[in-house]
Amino acid sequence: MSARSKARKRALDILFQADVRGEELPVMLAVEAKRAASEPDRQASWLYARDIVDGVIDNLEAIDEQITTFAKDWSLQRMPAVDRALLRIGAWEILYNDEVPTAVAIDEAVELAKEFSTDDSGSFVHGVLARIARSS
Repeated sequence: MSARSKARKRALDILFQADVRGEELPVMLAVEAKRAASEPDRQASWLYARDIVDGVIDNLEAIDEQITTFAKDWSLQRMPAVDRALLRIGAWEILYNDEVPTAVAIDEAVELAKEFSTDDSGSFVHGVLARIARSS
């Protein structure tokens, strides 16, 4: 697994935990930063995970607006927390990170959805992110 794939998984963990626990994202990010400081062998994945979470924090309103616009008949609150987190990661990569090709951002989010969410989540995440990509 590449460092960026591991970073996306770490970012998913942070976003999911904050959502489920009702914690503020900056608080969860600080907790993870403290833990990451004691794991120098995981530094490469930590740096990109932090970029993702910081990017989601900085652009959360615009990202959620895009997700809500293109998740036909699904409110953010109705989505599984894992899907919501993955859509935020994928949308950030598509809209705000020019270093990641759109196809890679979508594929990585879909693979994580297949691994960690419902049977239908892969196709749902793909559909929403593809519509976001087409509109950007």
